[in-house]
Amino acid sequence: MNENELSKIIVDSAIEVHKTMGGPGLLESVYEESLCFELSSRGLLVERQKEVPLSYKGHRLASPLKLDILVNSLVIVEVKSVVLYNRIFEAQALTYLRLTGLKLGLVINFGESKVGHATHRVVNGL
Repeated sequence: MNENELSKIIVDSAIEVHKTMGGPGLLESVYEESLCFELSSRGLLVERQKEVPLSYKGHRLASPLKLDILVNSLVIVEVKSVVLYNRIFEAQALTYLRLTGLKLGLVINFGESKVGHATHRVVNGL
C-alpha cells in the first residue's frame, strides 16, 4: 500500500473518530488515541508517539523527535485540536518529513466542525 492509498484510509478514519467522539472540544491526546485505535482496527501498523533520534553535525541529541502517529512506516500524522489553525503546523510536518526521509504527512485538526476539510496534506518530494 502506498502513501496515497494510506492517506485515504487515514482521512476516513479521522472522520469516523470525529463523528463518533461528537466533534470538536476534546484534547489532542483523546483524538490521537482514538485515531490509533481506528487505524489499527483497519489493519494498519500504527506507532504512537514514535521517537526518532536526531543529530546535529554528527552529535546525537538527547532529545528525540516525537511523531504523533506513524502509519505503516510511511505516513506521519500530526494531530491537532485547535480553534485557530496555524500554517506553522504544516511547516513543522515538512521538517519532520525531511528529517525522517518520508514523503507524506497529514496534519489533522480535530478542533474544527468538519475534520475532512481540516486535514492538510504535506509532501516531501512525493
